[in-house]
Amino acid sequence: MSLVNELLVGMAAGAHISTWGMYKDSIHEGFTVPRYLRSTFVGLVWAPIIAHLADLDATTAGGMALLFGVTYAAERATTEFWKTFIRDEDQSKYFIPMQFHVFGHVPRNRLTRLTVGLGYVGVACVALWAATRLQPPPGTEGPLWQVLLVASVGGWYSACGGAFKDAPIEGFEWFKFFRSPVSAMLYGFLASQLTSSYVLIALAGIGYTVATLESYKTFFFPSKPRGKFAGKPITHPEMLATRQKFVPLYAAIWVGIATVFILALT
Repeated sequence: MSLVNELLVGMAAGAHISTWGMYKDSIHEGFTVPRYLRSTFVGLVWAPIIAHLADLDATTAGGMALLFGVTYAAERATTEFWKTFIRDEDQSKYFIPMQFHVFGHVPRNRLTRLTVGLGYVGVACVALWAATRLQPPPGTEGPLWQVLLVASVGGWYSACGGAFKDAPIEGFEWFKFFRSPVSAMLYGFLASQLTSSYVLIALAGIGYTVATLESYKTFFFPSKPRGKFAGKPITHPEMLATRQKFVPLYAAIWVGIATVFILALT
């Protein structure tokens, strides 16, 4: 039963990502089943691995709530690393390049991009290692400021990476920069009610932050194109209607995970 729940949580996290990604991009790129299912598959693979490594019990509400957030973070890290540092793709269709770039210039040498990508991974690993060094001894609790600091780590990482990639092209916005750290801090605090692990608190915090902010940007402003497609024409207008069919699935996942989280907290 635990493995079944792990797979269901992984599939839910991946399908959640697949759906908001399709909703925003399909009107510019079209729709294909493999592209849509990519994140679902990655989430399906990551969830049981994370549950095993972190010793999460997916038969409990708390275990499922943490697993969803951490799997979300792992899927985003995996897919974005591939798209940014490994995949070769025509970038002319984008306003902001999706591959690693410096002020809009994309290095052609894949080894250069991969080396930079490994540096990004290294920074993330150091941040998580630092979180383990702050971890209080078993049976004790760290001060609130420490928990909030650790919870915000993923948000700061995301904010700094996003600013480096987007700000030189679309400009810097203070609200946009700080919303990820603040959201990760809040979600991490909630996660701290379910686990004492600083690593899980940090990863769940950024996982739920991405889920929330992408939902906000996608469904509260459906007519506003993603930054990478700013100013680009809608080349697949038929998707304006087709994408609506996926909204019930997206909403159902949110209702399900919110219910599990509330049950875990209470």
